[in-house]
Amino acid sequence: MQITVLGVGLVGGAVVRDLAQAPDFHITAVDLSQKRLRKLEKTPRVELVQADLKMPGRMAALVGGCDLVISAVPGFMGFETVKQVVEAGKNVVDISFFGEDPFLLEGAAQRMGVTAIVDCGVAPGLCNIVAGHVDSLLEEIDRYACYVGGLPVVREWPYEYKAVFSPADVLEEYTRPVRLVEYGREIVRPALSEVERINFPGVGTLEAFNTDGLRTLRKTLNAPFMKEKTLRYPGHANLMRVFAESGFFSHTPIEINGQYLSPAALTSKLLFDKWKLEAGEADFTIMKIVLEGRKGEKRYRYTYTLRDDYDRETQTTSMARTTGYTCAIAARQLLSGRFARMGICPPEYIGRTGSCYEDLMAEYAKRNIRLTETITELPCL
Repeated sequence: MQITVLGVGLVGGAVVRDLAQAPDFHITAVDLSQKRLRKLEKTPRVELVQADLKMPGRMAALVGGCDLVISAVPGFMGFETVKQVVEAGKNVVDISFFGEDPFLLEGAAQRMGVTAIVDCGVAPGLCNIVAGHVDSLLEEIDRYACYVGGLPVVREWPYEYKAVFSPADVLEEYTRPVRLVEYGREIVRPALSEVERINFPGVGTLEAFNTDGLRTLRKTLNAPFMKEKTLRYPGHANLMRVFAESGFFSHTPIEINGQYLSPAALTSKLLFDKWKLEAGEADFTIMKIVLEGRKGEKRYRYTYTLRDDYDRETQTTSMARTTGYTCAIAARQLLSGRFARMGICPPEYIGRTGSCYEDLMAEYAKRNIRLTETITELPCL
């Protein structure tokens, strides 16, 4: 099997190394940065290609001979990248988390006879798979809530946060209007709003705030109450609101001494050094998913918890593990035919499909990722 991975940063690189363990896969790793590519030089069955994906005609040449494409590019490139891959007639698994509606590509995917699994990381990704799985078990879903975050183990002033992917994508989370579902209707709230405190055993108290994480679930999960919140150490949301209200996240260029620059681009550049995880610096991923619903005359609450940590043996961040390995497992399911639905496929479709959920949990266990399930019977309404 020929697999082309577009973008080999911390997460894309983890995808390449995971897939390279299969002797029947040959991987072409593509990135603009030679520095990122050099980190994969000793990985077996991997060909390294330095390329600018924005060059006209470059995409078709890069994916022409492959069986599957994985898109791990920054979010601002994600939609156009998936669009070009679909139009080239190639199956794709995407973890770029672009802002556009992926179902805009449904017609093209059906016309070309391809599968495009989108948003297939940890959140969105794993949480969607869980939602699809529980939806297949119950007759009705009443509530869905997801709380998730990736954090450094050591808290350092002033941000107490480190990003394992593009800071520009993090800032996008902090500015994009948040779409939630209440009483069966979609509502919009500001990002970073409605802060609440949640205690996690072994971690302590974290704050949760609104971000636009429901994405495709707003269309594919018929639940009257749905929300997703990002987890950070207490105080982070208020600090980011100060930045936002002061205009530091604005994409509108401003004039300074005759030069025009984007405040968001400058902020991202400045924060990159502050938010960069140093080599060997430990992070962890924390997640709690809660779904409530009915089957027959009984109501149930399904609670899923995840705590994953930096892998010192492979020097792989937890966020790269949970995001990248979910993507790699879904890629295997697609290549093996275990998942074969055509068109634009958000991860909840995987959770609803046959043995895909069980296979994901088994593959997680091989990688020492543990998702704990608790089922509670609730009083009938």
